Amino acid sequence: MSARGGRLAHVDNLKTAMVAWIIAGHALLGYSATGGWAYDEVNEVEFAPGVELALAAVIGPSGLYVIGVFFFLAGLFAPDAVARVGPRRYARDRLVRLGVPWAVSALLLWPLAVWVAYRAAGWDATPWGLVAHREPLLDSGALWFALVLLIYSLGYAAWVAVRRREPVNRPIGFGRLAGLALVVAAATFAVRLVFPARSAQPGDLHLWQWPQCVAMFAFGVAAARRGWAARTPDRVHRGCAAVAVAALVVTPVVGLLSGVRELSGDSGPYLGGWTPQALLLAAVESVLVVAGSVWLLGLAQRRMTRDGPAATGLARAAFPAFVAQGPVLVLLATALRPAPWPRRKAPLVAVLGLVVCFAVGALVSRR
Repeated sequence: MSARGGRLAHVDNLKTAMVAWIIAGHALLGYSATGGWAYDEVNEVEFAPGVELALAAVIGPSGLYVIGVFFFLAGLFAPDAVARVGPRRYARDRLVRLGVPWAVSALLLWPLAVWVAYRAAGWDATPWGLVAHREPLLDSGALWFALVLLIYSLGYAAWVAVRRREPVNRPIGFGRLAGLALVVAAATFAVRLVFPARSAQPGDLHLWQWPQCVAMFAFGVAAARRGWAARTPDRVHRGCAAVAVAALVVTPVVGLLSGVRELSGDSGPYLGGWTPQALLLAAVESVLVVAGSVWLLGLAQRRMTRDGPAATGLARAAFPAFVAQGPVLVLLATALRPAPWPRRKAPLVAVLGLVVCFAVGALVSRR
């Protein structure tokens, strides 16, 4: 394992891979019937129901927990950052690094990109109208993550500033991980009684995901005090890997057995409410996010340790690429709108989006 400038190569490589996964996933969502990305509102072509179901079965389960992994990694490095600079400067740094990109995206870049897509589809809209009246209010595309992480980071800085003593560092074993998954599942089910999955709140806060996001950020903080950033315990890693892989394989099978045949029409009962499907989805998500986070971190520590110029460049470009993805993907899809390749558009936008986003990220990170 190598570190570059105080950074861990395996963590940087894991973040790069996850950012690439999210960019490609958003590109595909733009052509889905279920939605989840702004371009699906005006897309000129969609996946056939069978193709969309197959894609959901293959890559969909990972989408249930990848955002939780980001919050886990953020929490994993928060204690060291606060210890280096203090709570006040840490809060200021987070405001700049997370708050500024979110504000620029919500107030300028994302509305302009969506406006271009709307106009290309023949819709009557203005950029300011999209800022003020489009649901949700102050939508920032993928940058909702930055806003929510900023809120958690400021909360953590305040907690460090007022706490009276250090917490006791008890070992984290399977029992505590199972307990965490149970709490996340119960809280997720309860929250979605009020805020169903994929519902909209001002700022696109994704409140329906907060139980897993808050829990994983706090779990990351706890794991950091036990040295997990450098190495997860072998036994815990192996156990979580087995659970996560089993859940990834079983989840699409359970979905099919429970009657899901067309995602746009059959997903309603899973999104929230007093339904067994909503409880099942909350349970699956919690198991995946807890076990999957430990598994992916341990996998990166053991298999993703490459540390050369290319890996370093991609790692530095990853966050700017994440910030740029919204406008880049929407504008690429809009530019390809007249192209007579209905089956090729989604993968083409995904590939081009990855190249352009990381190229933009590389340019920004060099400054």
